[in-house]
Amino acid sequence: SDRNGFYVKKYMTVNLKPQKRKKKVINSRRKARELAMKSVYRGLVNKFDIQLIKKDIKDDPDYTLSDESFYLLLFDGVHKNFDILNKEIKTYLDREIDELSPIELAILYCSLYELKNCLEVPYKVVINEAIEITKSFGGLEGFKFINGVLNKAANYNRKTELSLWINV
Repeated sequence: SDRNGFYVKKYMTVNLKPQKRKKKVINSRRKARELAMKSVYRGLVNKFDIQLIKKDIKDDPDYTLSDESFYLLLFDGVHKNFDILNKEIKTYLDREIDELSPIELAILYCSLYELKNCLEVPYKVVINEAIEITKSFGGLEGFKFINGVLNKAANYNRKTELSLWINV
């Protein structure tokens, strides 16, 4: 064995050290989406005190890894458009909005805001990001519900973009 952990045998080299897997790189926008969801969740559970939530979220270890301007865009956008988003979400549900978990509801608010107002982000990216965040923070099968609701929302809010995908 040499000093780097390699075992050398005639015509064969084997690495005896376990290979470290590369950590999946999560981009700063994903972190911003997660922080926006956490902030909206906190607002839903504890009533919105937007300044306190913005102050406290800076203590989250992911804050420095996030795209701060995108976080603020999402969180402020959900807060300012809450009633409009709430009304639209209700049209996509097969149950009462009060029956949803606050985590999944927070993800829906953030994702619907992004679908409606961040047209530079493809709708498939918005939906996929919501699904991944739901898998991390939501209930066991919650991602399926989120996918279904956001597909309905995309059909309504991104008709032009959807027709381009269909006609390709």
